[in-house]
Amino acid sequence: MIKHKNKILVLAGDGIGPEVTAATTPIFNFLNQKLGYQFELEEGLIGHAAILDQGDPLPKKTLQQFEMADAILLGAVGDPSYDNDPSLTVRPEQGLLRMRAHLGLYTNLRPIKVFHALADASSLKPELLEGVDILFYRELTGGIYFGKPSMRQAGGTKAIDTMCYSKMEVRRIVVKAFEAARQRKKVLHSVDKANVLETSRLWREVVQEVQTTYPDVAVIHMFVDNAAMQLLRDPRQFDVVVTGNMFGDILTDEAAQLAGSLGMLASASIGARVGVYEPIHGAAPDIAGQGIANPLATILSVALMLEHSFGLSQESEAIVSAVEQFLEQGYRTADTAVGSTAPEFILGTSATGKKILALLDQIFTKATQEQCVQFEFDKKS
Repeated sequence: MIKHKNKILVLAGDGIGPEVTAATTPIFNFLNQKLGYQFELEEGLIGHAAILDQGDPLPKKTLQQFEMADAILLGAVGDPSYDNDPSLTVRPEQGLLRMRAHLGLYTNLRPIKVFHALADASSLKPELLEGVDILFYRELTGGIYFGKPSMRQAGGTKAIDTMCYSKMEVRRIVVKAFEAARQRKKVLHSVDKANVLETSRLWREVVQEVQTTYPDVAVIHMFVDNAAMQLLRDPRQFDVVVTGNMFGDILTDEAAQLAGSLGMLASASIGARVGVYEPIHGAAPDIAGQGIANPLATILSVALMLEHSFGLSQESEAIVSAVEQFLEQGYRTADTAVGSTAPEFILGTSATGKKILALLDQIFTKATQEQCVQFEFDKKS
């Protein structure tokens, strides 16, 4: 029986993007064949790959594909050939920013979950990491990345970027963060720089206004520099964190150290209709094509997609459970392996995807068997 019929636009992008997104295809096939769903995958272009093919980091055809998609899976965007040439006016990251603006993706959801088996992969002491489970809400379409003016002045001796936020931009993501905090531990950290920045004073003002609607949620205001330090000193104090675009970009990359690798962290960018799901790591061109990239963050991004875009919470939880079992059984990717990891337990990109698929099959087979046993018990009762 077909339960859902949905189109997923896969934007593999650059570097290791094509490899890590390819590792998720068998999972969608499994959902279709084993569980009766009908997910249809379509490929599109973004970033450096799109510039090479179309001369545009976000081509018109990709924009047209957005209109037909129910969800978007993104690999990675970026290429080192642009990094040291400021004269280039067309850049891969422009496609990413334009996509966020076009789709109205104002909320970036980044779970920072430390799997117990990976505690030794972080440079932090294991006792600091036990139980760390942080949910970041990063504002995505405002702030300094989108503010105007943004330019180099004549002669190139001075550059200007503008940080700008409106009450509406702040309020809509703060409300989402409060809603999430209410469902979790009822504690919300709001990170700003209100002692220096006018935009942060506006941010704090809005948080205080919204808090009156959520009296059951405790709010802790924290300056961004202190938050950066506290993430490494005592990460367990955080549960839900809400912050602006640039601060969230920096803090969530720092928080990757808690999880042991950027290759373990998924994200969801949510707006009015279509969500974009992606690993938070970059294109990693130095390992592209070697088959050693960690696809687990991309696989976990699929779990977020199933939950937030399609309401399939059980299937989402099963994928997370498969990743947890993968790690508990001692399997690692190159970026999470330690000196004590046996070579035969260090898997490449494709092999990791296949192992996750096998574990997923076991999880659903066991669940089906347990349902049958319960059915027989109910009949006898």
